[in-house]
Order: sequence, then C-alpha cells, then structure tokens
Amino acid sequence: MALEFRQQLKLSQQLVMTPQLQMAIKLLQLSRLELVETIRQELETNPVLEESLDSHPDDTPVERSENPIQQELPADKEIKIEEKINYDVDWSNYIDEYNTPGKVHFETEKKESINYETFISGTESLNDHLLWQLLMVCTTKEEEEIGSLIIGNLNSDGYLDNSIEDIFINSNYTIDKIEKVLALLQTFDPPGVCARDLSESLLIQARQLNLDNTLVTDIIQHHLNYVQNRNYKAISKELKADLNEILAAINIIKGLEPRPGRKFSDEEPQYITPDIYVHKMENDFVIILNDDGMPKLKINSYYKNTISGGGKINKDAKEYINDKIRSAAWLIKSIQQRQKTIFRVMESILKFQREFFEKGITFMKPMVLRDIAQDIEMHESTISRVTTNKYAYTPQGIFELKYFFNSSINRSNGETIASSGVQEIIKKIIESEDPKKPYSDDKLTEILAKHNINIARRTVAKYREMLKILSSNKRKQP
Repeated sequence: MALEFRQQLKLSQQLVMTPQLQMAIKLLQLSRLELVETIRQELETNPVLEESLDSHPDDTPVERSENPIQQELPADKEIKIEEKINYDVDWSNYIDEYNTPGKVHFETEKKESINYETFISGTESLNDHLLWQLLMVCTTKEEEEIGSLIIGNLNSDGYLDNSIEDIFINSNYTIDKIEKVLALLQTFDPPGVCARDLSESLLIQARQLNLDNTLVTDIIQHHLNYVQNRNYKAISKELKADLNEILAAINIIKGLEPRPGRKFSDEEPQYITPDIYVHKMENDFVIILNDDGMPKLKINSYYKNTISGGGKINKDAKEYINDKIRSAAWLIKSIQQRQKTIFRVMESILKFQREFFEKGITFMKPMVLRDIAQDIEMHESTISRVTTNKYAYTPQGIFELKYFFNSSINRSNGETIASSGVQEIIKKIIESEDPKKPYSDDKLTEILAKHNINIARRTVAKYREMLKILSSNKRKQP
C-alpha cells in the first residue's frame, strides 16, 4: 500500500474565545467586591497598569525639569526665611540655669518612642475570655490543665462538643475532677457557657438569675418541646399552673441566650454595596452607576512612551512591555464594557417594571431573562451573568437584579401576577391577622381566591416557608 501526500480543503465552524472575550466574561460575572479585588491583584502584577488619583486621568506625559529643585518650587515666587523671637520664654530661668556652677549635661541620645500605628486592634475570642477567667480563679496546675482542655473543646456557640468520657479517654484525669472543673467553668461569663445542650445552658442562666426550682426551670427541664410548638395550654395542664404564670415564665425563657458565645463570634456582617442607583427625580427615574471605591485605571505613560518613542530597547523587554500594555488595555476596556452592560440591563428592567419602582412589590410583573435579552439584543447567558450578585438601590429598597425575574401566576380575571407579588400579598395578610386566630394555609388560599389569585394550598405553604413565616399553630398566641 503506497503512501502519498494530498492537499484537501475542509470548511468547518468552531467557537474560539479570544483573550479579550474571556476577560470580559470573567469580569461580567464578578460581584463588586470581587471586581475590586481583581483590579487590586492586577495592579500588583502588571507594572504598566496604574491607578489614577485624578477624577479625569490624563495619560499625556508631563515634562520634567532637569533640576528637581526648580521643578518643585514655583519660579515666580521668592523664598523668604523669617525668624521671630518667642516672647513667651522665661529668660530669667533660662539665664539662671546656664549660670549654675558645675558641669551641665545635655542628653542628646534619641529614645525610641512607641509607634502606636504598628498596633492592630482585635476582638477578644471566647477561648481567651474563658482562659483569662480560669487563670484568675484556679488554684492548682491540674485545674488549669483540665480547664484549658475543656475550653479547647467548645464550639463557636459556647457549647461543649465532646462528652466528659471523651475528655477522660484523651487525658489522665478522672471523671470526677473533670466534672468539678466543668461546673466551675459553667459559672463564668458569658452566662450559659460550657453547657452540653440547650436545656443545660438555659438552666445555668436561670440559676444565675436566682430562678432555681421555679416554673422557669420546670419548663426548661421537661417542656421545651411544648414551648417550641407554642402549646402553652399543655404546659399549664401538666404543671397545674395558671396560664398567665406560664406565659410570664416563657417570656423569661425567651429573654435567655440560646447561643452564649454569640457576642464573641468573629463573623463580621457583610454589607451590600449597590452596583447601581435608581433615583426618582420629579416624574422620571434616573439611573446612576456606583463608581465609589472603584479604582480608576490608566496605562503608565513612561512605558507607553518607551514603546512608541522608538528608542533602543531589548527585544525581550519590548515584547514583555507590549504584552502588559495589551493586557492592561483589555482590562480597562472590559471594565468599561461591564459597566455599560449593567446600565443597559437596569434601563431595560426599569422599562418593564416601572410600576414596581413607583408603587411597590405587589405591582411586580412577571419577567424572564429572554425579555431583557430581546430588548437590548444580547444573549440570555449574558443577562444571567450581569444580574448575578449585582445589587440595585431603588425607591423600594435594595434588591439583587435577579429579584426582578420571576414566574407568572394566572389570575381568574385573565391577568397575570408575579410570584414575588403573591408572596408580598401573603405576607400582608398574615401581618393583619388576629394573633389568637391565625390563618391556616387553607384559609390563606381562600383569601387569595378573593383577590383573583387561584393557587394550591401547597403553593401557599411553599411561599410561606420562603418568607420564613411559621405555620398557623406556631403563630398562635393565647
């Protein structure tokens, strides 16, 4: 069989993503915080890219003088040195000090002062707080070691994760000694710490309030499940106590802390910074992009002039600079394109959901990604990336852009309503109910039917759970 070379033409289609497109897609799906962090990392790795301190960066090079002194000082101003005598000096003491007999010693050595800027403030952890108290009260080295071992096994809520038996197995101390130190730790601040479960933590707090052997401790020990289900009559029946006394005891229990270590948690709240603002100005809405805190980028003029000047430069260095300039230009252009796309998407959302911005959530219209994609002539995947983890400040509150897209529910009169609008109606109905006779899911379904909204009871239950509203038997108050 003979082998031979042949030339053959073949036509095919394939998707090729350029580096510019890859970067644009990557930046488009980032949240605001992630975008700022990405820009900071690029500023550190790309020497050509720099942050402009001016609101209107100008890349034109500035002519520098050969003499640095002439560059810093204005040429038309004369420098004058004026010396004035300080008349507040006590000259009599000054002369007496220097006329005293003997050798006068002047200390010229500079003492190192404390630089307070190097200190970083930090919050005290739960373990540090307990160890500090332990060292204040423990009398023996053995108690200190056992206490440190117990504190090391606490979780972030202040509960003891391991049992006494596990601590006994992993140490050389007896169970009696471990329980003795544990009882000591349970008297520490915060109240209820070092407990093994919720009931024990609440009992510790009740005892510290001098409520031992009362209705409060009886309910905590035997009837916490009834408290969870709000079945106060069952508690009253079993304890043979007046219902008002039971309610007073339960109110005390509600004031106790179920997570003793909460205030020592190192979890910091995450604040939402809107990517875009929608303000109402007279009878119209104005869309403003939020550029606060966003670094303003530009290409370093020195490297730009080095390449464009045609001077002698090493070939590898030139390729490196060209590559970095190209990468910086792509980043700047991609950020501008990202901001422009977010603006267009918000503009289209405002056009479709104008009633929501004017009147509230109940006037939300059903909308899907395809509606916005067709309106601004972009792909649905692009709209999905733009609306993920992007937030808008509106007259109705701060919402994620994804919030404006929801399914539709047909009403009996032929109109449609958004699912978020139905949830808001359910929320308002429950807020206006009688706490002693809360509406069941079946009753909510009947009330919604009067508003021309026909949905199943299980759908009402699903929306109620999404709103984090308890069922009717748990909402009921005596």
